[in-house]
Amino acid sequence: MEVLFAHPTVVMVAKLVLAALLGMSIGIERVSARKDAGSRTYALVAMGACLFVVMSLSVTALYLGLVNFDPMRISAAIIQGIGFIGAGVIFVREQALQGLTTAAGLWVAAGVGMAVGFGLYTLAVAVTILTLLVFTVMWFLEEKVRAFADKHQTVRITETPDLDHDSVPDAEERDVPLR
Repeated sequence: MEVLFAHPTVVMVAKLVLAALLGMSIGIERVSARKDAGSRTYALVAMGACLFVVMSLSVTALYLGLVNFDPMRISAAIIQGIGFIGAGVIFVREQALQGLTTAAGLWVAAGVGMAVGFGLYTLAVAVTILTLLVFTVMWFLEEKVRAFADKHQTVRITETPDLDHDSVPDAEERDVPLR
């Protein structure tokens, strides 16, 4: 009698489910940070990457010895595709670069999906945990650094070249805290 969990199709579906769950867990943090790409996006990216890896492994097994097929070519295509998606979420608003962390997170989610697809489950779970730590712990630390810098940074204004000095009440040197 065949064991249900040893059937190749069940194993493939289990890989896809694991990749989606790991991607979703990364995306949940992004939702809490009020980012556009959330749990659904991350789950789909991880699951899609896993799907391409699982398909490439299956096709390789079917045609092994018959044709020259390299499953790493699929991995390279996944990375290029995620680069395209990542470029779409990066933009400049009011002279500030935005979306870079989201793009990097999507790139990692694709890697998590690929790791699950290749059967590297421990690696996929470890990277998911590390990604969540980077998103949460580093966000907290960055906020502390920003608050410290904002509190201690000043600018010295020595002249106002575009303004008529008569319209400025006090054109002397003064320290102005940055906000």
